[in-house]
Amino acid sequence: MSDLALPPSSAMDPERRAWLIATTAAGGVAAAATAIPFVSSFAPSERARAAGAAVEVDLADIPPGGLKTVEWRGKPVWIMRRTPEMIAALSGQDDKLADPNSSKDALPEALRNPGRSERQDLFVAIGICTHLGCSPSAVAAGTSNPSVGEDWQGGFFCPCHGSTFDLAGRVFKNKPAPTNLEIPPHRFLSDARIVIGDESA
Repeated sequence: MSDLALPPSSAMDPERRAWLIATTAAGGVAAAATAIPFVSSFAPSERARAAGAAVEVDLADIPPGGLKTVEWRGKPVWIMRRTPEMIAALSGQDDKLADPNSSKDALPEALRNPGRSERQDLFVAIGICTHLGCSPSAVAAGTSNPSVGEDWQGGFFCPCHGSTFDLAGRVFKNKPAPTNLEIPPHRFLSDARIVIGDESA
């Protein structure tokens, strides 16, 4: 006969058993509640994912001469469909521009041209002045505005401190903006769609 003896039944009364079960369950819930936020902190938040996510844009609704604005990383990005006249206006202004060849810009080779674009009819730029971060406005050619000059060929005017940019986002000389408008990474998916923010572009 074994020397081991079972505890008297009174030692495991129902009240004590219920207390042990409740304590164990509470501990398990607390451990899970602590672990879930800890584990989920390894994954980026929705806001963080959205902040750096590429943006796909439909180009079909941009008319000739029209400008569409989308948001990428909290910044306005312009997509302008330039007309043949607007493309022609990019030539012959080099002597008025601070950096006509975009030598200060870190542009890929495909964008190193007077239009600063892969497709001359479509211009993509971040719509923020490189001076103090204001947002310039598009000003059509021939506009009667002393701020842009009498022979204005079209482009962008920053109302904050008077910087002017041509239709390729190149800044004019003697303006507060130190550099041309920034070109975001982008690539064409088709004739009618573009993706902005694709770092492989």
